[in-house]
Amino acid sequence: MVNILKIENLNFKDKEKNILNNISLEIKKGECISIVGESGGGKSTLLRLLADLISPTSGDIKYKESSYLSYNPIELRRKISYCTQLPYLFGGTVKDNLEFPFKIRNKKIDNKRVKELLDVFKLDTSYLSKDINLLSGGEKQRIALIRNLMFLPDVLLLDEATSALDKANTIIVEEYIKELNNSGITIVWVTHDEEQSTRIFNKKITMEEGKIKKTEVIER
Repeated sequence: MVNILKIENLNFKDKEKNILNNISLEIKKGECISIVGESGGGKSTLLRLLADLISPTSGDIKYKESSYLSYNPIELRRKISYCTQLPYLFGGTVKDNLEFPFKIRNKKIDNKRVKELLDVFKLDTSYLSKDINLLSGGEKQRIALIRNLMFLPDVLLLDEATSALDKANTIIVEEYIKELNNSGITIVWVTHDEEQSTRIFNKKITMEEGKIKKTEVIER
């Protein structure tokens, strides 16, 4: 398999604190990778760097063998989609959020696609008119994930994407993400759930103090 992402000697410093220390990592196209480790170990920072939301202090990240710096940032972020741990919803309703991916691409909203994804995550179309401020944490996580998946990326970055969900809805999300992975989408998922970290993945990375401590291959 070819590399879809390649991290080379990556460092990130926030003020005087080293968050990431000389990380190098190759992510193959079609891999499904979990990242685990204690809080403060640099997992979320690594995802934000991969999402091109912040820039490294030094080192480089390559997408399809070319440095991030050579890409248009907007186009890069469409190819590498990032779902944050704390979902940020905007506007007034769920519909405002699910229309957004179409609006920024100057496309007409695909109501069939919207309904398809709502159905996948066990939400019906009545949610479209709901006030985002009245949603539960789990509902917000699912709406944010649906928004990210309206247009499928090459790489999907997930940061604690099911932390507010019960077991049944967590399994629903995992099964759909695995379907996406089986279709060729590369998955990188940060989780604190040790059981989850081996359930659908082919590789598990443990981070500690801003470094990769261990990489394990998970046999399927």
